[in-house]
Order: sequence, then structure tokens, then C-alpha cells
Amino acid sequence: RAHLPDAGVFQCSTTGLSFKVKSAVTITYRYATWTRHLSEANQHTWMPAGPLFHITVQPGVVKAVHLPHFICLAGINTSLCAIAHFESKEMTLKSPTRLIAFSAVLKNPSFSLLGVLWRKLRSTLNSLPIHSLVLIFQQLSAANTTLHFYLIPDDNSVKQAIEKQEMDWNSKLIPKPPPFSPLFFGCIYQVTSTNTVEITPESHLPFCYKSPKEQQLFLEIYIKNMTEEIGLLVTDTRNDIVVWRSSLRTGRNSSTVTQACCLLGAAFMKKHKTKLCSRMRQLSAILLHLRDANVINSDEEEEVQCQVTHQRKNRVLLELAEKKGLEAQEQLYQILRMKDPYLIIDLEKSS
Repeated sequence: RAHLPDAGVFQCSTTGLSFKVKSAVTITYRYATWTRHLSEANQHTWMPAGPLFHITVQPGVVKAVHLPHFICLAGINTSLCAIAHFESKEMTLKSPTRLIAFSAVLKNPSFSLLGVLWRKLRSTLNSLPIHSLVLIFQQLSAANTTLHFYLIPDDNSVKQAIEKQEMDWNSKLIPKPPPFSPLFFGCIYQVTSTNTVEITPESHLPFCYKSPKEQQLFLEIYIKNMTEEIGLLVTDTRNDIVVWRSSLRTGRNSSTVTQACCLLGAAFMKKHKTKLCSRMRQLSAILLHLRDANVINSDEEEEVQCQVTHQRKNRVLLELAEKKGLEAQEQLYQILRMKDPYLIIDLEKSS
């Protein structure tokens, strides 16, 4: 529940939802599940492209709502996007007023159940680029190092459902950056290691959308003897291209796996700091990912957002990551690669 004291824009850091309101108002919202509301017939035609929300608010106060989606918009047919509105068990479809990188904007909305859908076409089934996340959890009660490895769309409702389940299993999240590039539903990705590990039920993991209420697919990675450092890779089986890589190493407590530091992100941030201050965009989405990865906390996010100018916000964020060390800079670098790949490519070319 959000109590908004005046007209303005409010963004929820937990869900990614954003509202533009014309006066003070209280908004109540929660996740709903597509499988419960989207009929079987509609599931053949439409694919969930973000969380489904149940939203309650006084009519006429919200001027626009930003509904999060996980579709990478570069070079695709955006006319296939629609916003589903469920009322009295009936679904109506609305065209978004505007479609931007991580949300679909709907002006002067009416509320009940709202979420972003994408029309399925046979020609695009395996070619629709999806922003995704890698989630790795360590089972703390296991005798040796046992990891659960998830590959999911960048959907906070799915991520939070997994985190809740893993907490019930006495597991700890090991924050990791997202894949280097978008993934594709219906494709198979292979998880391998630079060391000898046991992966079950097999190393191949299908990438798909499953409702937060469903059991998500994951691989169990068993490491009998945790060495100084273990590398993990994810490869697209269609072309053998590595789409994600990271390292694990033991911390001071040998039973806990922590992130390996990487110099790549730190070197990039230091070299291009001045240009990043002026050209880094999508700050709200970047901060959201850094919060999800436990790189920054809410006070630090507020410290960045309260800066007066765009350039000053970027500079404070970069200096904050610098103070936090190599891991934080690597996380920021990987998030930028996902959120603004053209900026990263342009800066790397100018090197």
C-alpha cells in the first residue's frame, strides 16, 4: 500500500510499478497469477510479458501507470504488445499509450487486474528476446556445497516467489549479474563448470515462463571439494555462444560461497567515469537491480535519487559503487550491459 501525499510520480522499488497521480491518494496493489485468470484459449494466443497486478485506487486520480515487462524491445515488432484488463472474469485488451525499455505506459487507466501480454506468432516463438536473471542459492544445511541454479525472465513476482521458497529450504542467495544478452523462450541453455562438479538432473535447462505459484525449474550443482575458485558458464545450445559466466569462491567461512571479485567492471568504470556521468540512462531500473542484488540499500538508493541533476545522480552512484569495491563495480557493469548495451558497446569501441 502506498500513501501518496501530493501530485507527482511514484515508483515501487519492490515491484517496478510506477504511477503518475494528479492529487494525494492511497494505492493498494499486489501480485496476481496469469494462470488463474488467462483462459486456456487465450494462453495459446498470448504470452505473459511481465507480472499481473491487482490494483485498487480511487477512480480518476491516476493519470498514468507504468506496468513492468521483460521483453527486450531492440529490433522487434512492438505492435504485438497489449495490456490485459480483467474485470468480472472477462479480459479486454488495451494498446499501451507508450512502450519503453522496461515498462508499458497506459494513460488514464481504470483498475482491477492489469498486466502486459505479448501476442504469440509462430515466426517469433523462439526469437523474442527476453531480459533475464540468474539466481543462485546455497543450501546452508547441506554437508558439502550444494547450489540451486535458476534461469528466469526478469519478473519480480517470479524472483520473489523463488526467494521465499529458498528461504523455507534454509538457503542463502548468492547475488550474481544477469546474462550478457537477452535469452529466448523455448530455447535450451547448458550450464557447465570449469571445475569438476555434479549437475542434476542434467546440465541442460529449458528457458520458459512459469507462474510464481508453480514450481520453477532449477539445476542442483553439487561441489564435493570447494577449491579456491569455481567458474560457471551458461551456453546457448543453438550456437555454442556463452551468454553468462561468473565465478564462485570460498569466503572466510569455508561453508559459505561468496562472489569472486572481477577487475573488468572496475577498469571499465574508472576509464569511462566522465562519459558515464553524462550518458548513463534508465537510472531507476539500474537502482532496482542493484537493490535486488543487495549491492545497495534503500538509504543509498534515496541518496542517489535525491540529487538535483541527472549527471549528479550518476556521479553519486558511480562513486558509491567505487567505495563498495570490485564486486559492486562488476555488478553495476553487468547491469549496464543488460540495460543499455548500446552505450557499453559505444564506450568500448571508443577505447
